[in-house]
Amino acid sequence: MRRLTLALDAMGGDFGPAVTVPAALQALVSYPQLELLLVGNPAALNPLLVKTDSVLLERLTVIPAESVITSDAKPSQAIRASRGTSMRVALELIKDGRAQACVSAGNTGALMGLAKLVLKPLDGIERPALMVVLPHQKQGKTVVLDLGANVACDGAMLAQFAVMGAVMAEHIVGVTNPSVALLNIGEEETKGLDPIQQAAALLRDVPSINYIGYLEANELLTGKTDVLVCDGFVGNVTLKTMEGVIRVFLSLLKSSGESGKQGWLMQWVKRWMKRRLMRQFGQLNPDQYNGACLIGLRGTVIKSHGAANQRAFTAAIEQAMQAVERQIPERIAARLDAVLPKSD
Repeated sequence: MRRLTLALDAMGGDFGPAVTVPAALQALVSYPQLELLLVGNPAALNPLLVKTDSVLLERLTVIPAESVITSDAKPSQAIRASRGTSMRVALELIKDGRAQACVSAGNTGALMGLAKLVLKPLDGIERPALMVVLPHQKQGKTVVLDLGANVACDGAMLAQFAVMGAVMAEHIVGVTNPSVALLNIGEEETKGLDPIQQAAALLRDVPSINYIGYLEANELLTGKTDVLVCDGFVGNVTLKTMEGVIRVFLSLLKSSGESGKQGWLMQWVKRWMKRRLMRQFGQLNPDQYNGACLIGLRGTVIKSHGAANQRAFTAAIEQAMQAVERQIPERIAARLDAVLPKSD
């Protein structure tokens, strides 16, 4: 069994070590091949490891970091003052060959900028993109990008995202010749902003991309496409709106009480419907797919949601493991070389 080493920014996110340390230990229990480098303040981390089984501790190393980049820090300032922070140290562990991937729930803008600075983008990629794999109603999955790394994108960047998304759909989801669509305000070719129309024109001329046109946001979970491409502003708003609606819906299902005035048959029917709906929509719980992959870099970086709980952060660790095992950066680089050999 091949060893797999990940670096965790243990100080990032809304809850820091209170979430990252238990999630790390849970991942070590579940995956015997996993080794973790826990980056952060030893005074904050070590007390949470006191009662940990010595067998697990053999696969966990605390890497000291002097400070943490706060969630509200301005990315440009955070990057300039990043030396010695848990986020930067975790990324440098990849650069130095000590870790194969990094997971952080910290400041998204700072993580994007530092990852680009420390690890460098792949040839042919202007800027990396945040990507997530969402379950849809046909029991399959859709790759969606960008989700917030790039607020404004031109047509060439969107086309690059499409190429990278297709690689992810092939090697993470397991789809042959994945369909690719652009998120737009309508399906008609004349609709949309200039960058979207420019990307559409570029994708139509790439024979290796199965481009199917525009899709609207209400089709995000329908399974009509394997890859859905958009700029980071639209993608972030779309994803968070969807997650908010799903959380409210699941909360209402869990809190719905049984009326004592109803007959036993009606109560049984309501319980049956509730269980069925929970099974149907439970797969859409954001905690289960937490972890957006920052693709387009010469290394693997996973951005966890800042408010992630233990279960969700563990899911982000699993995402990192999968990306490393599937050799995603190498596969994207190979595809870019074939599809965009002379890309600027």
